[in-house]
Amino acid sequence: MQIEPGSQARAVRTVGDEDTAVAVGSGEVPVLASSRLIEWCEQATVECLHGPGDDIGLGDGRTTVMVRVHLDHLKPASVGCQATATVTLERVEGRRFVFDVNVVDADGDVLADGRMVRVQVETAPFLASARGRER
Repeated sequence: MQIEPGSQARAVRTVGDEDTAVAVGSGEVPVLASSRLIEWCEQATVECLHGPGDDIGLGDGRTTVMVRVHLDHLKPASVGCQATATVTLERVEGRRFVFDVNVVDADGDVLADGRMVRVQVETAPFLASARGRER
């Protein structure tokens, strides 16, 4: 199956104590950490492309990795808040998959929006290059 622009995936999460800026060490307030928000959005991009298996025709030995994140975190979300991250594949540029990202709370207020880009890589050479940077 080939993935087409317009394909979407959603990640619905409830902010827990472990998701706060205090818990992850990125701030001093008990609200949703931007890093956790990015993680949830990235998980949705993976779900959009790969689903329950590698169903986008990448073939054996290939995967995608995140290469760019532009996310404006516009509103805080406290513990107990439900956040829904929706990613929409905007376009495919060769090996690049460009996503529009939008995150809303249960009231429909925008918590964050932006863009994320994943790129197709060959797994073995990618891992070899990472191993070459071990210390």
